[in-house]
Amino acid sequence: MTAPNQTSVPDSVQASVPDSPDFLHATRASYDAMAADYTERYSDHLADLPLDRALVAAFAELVRARGPEPVADIGSGPGYVTARLHALGVPVFGVDLSPRMVALARQAHPELRFHVGSMTALDLPDETLGGVLALYSIIHVPDSDLPTVFAEFHRVLAPGGHVLLGFQAGPEDDHLHLTERFGHEMSLDYYFRTPDRVAELLTKAGLTLHAQTVREPYEEETRLRAYLLARKPVA
Repeated sequence: MTAPNQTSVPDSVQASVPDSPDFLHATRASYDAMAADYTERYSDHLADLPLDRALVAAFAELVRARGPEPVADIGSGPGYVTARLHALGVPVFGVDLSPRMVALARQAHPELRFHVGSMTALDLPDETLGGVLALYSIIHVPDSDLPTVFAEFHRVLAPGGHVLLGFQAGPEDDHLHLTERFGHEMSLDYYFRTPDRVAELLTKAGLTLHAQTVREPYEEETRLRAYLLARKPVA
């Protein structure tokens, strides 16, 4: 039985990440190392971003109207976006590559469900989700693996389900490699892309683009922020 306010999802979602490419191991280790500091810094990064909150709220309205299927917050990190969707009436659960991030999210939001998993191989049945949200998580995925990620989103979405992506935008082949953050040694790669390039890959994965929003950097931000909303067609 599912506890009150928890989302009913298959128990298999709780499985750990299987053998995976090197970039997943490096990303997991990096976020495990900085999880506590990252969570303290970004306990609710949307709190001061009204436009971003409005886009998340619009996504929530769309998936609520779509039907009762749950939504996956992919790359859920500290869990504040998952909690925001829950407060908006969305049946949601979080998935993150970092076990330490998942543990902290569970601690901060015990009424919600968070699981370790990879967006490259989601441990979910076909066509079971009403929505997929991925805010600032595809930036760690190399170009060669991004089509696999979007194919997974298409696979797990029910027909008519929505995807909302948020990411720092940049010119093609814009890449950043960090060896330290918050005083922790790591090996973390960031891949920045144009919104048009990401939209092209979504379309190739069989998703229909519905909206594209780009905003200027805010305060300490240094890069454009892009949001793409797409939908899986109804056959």
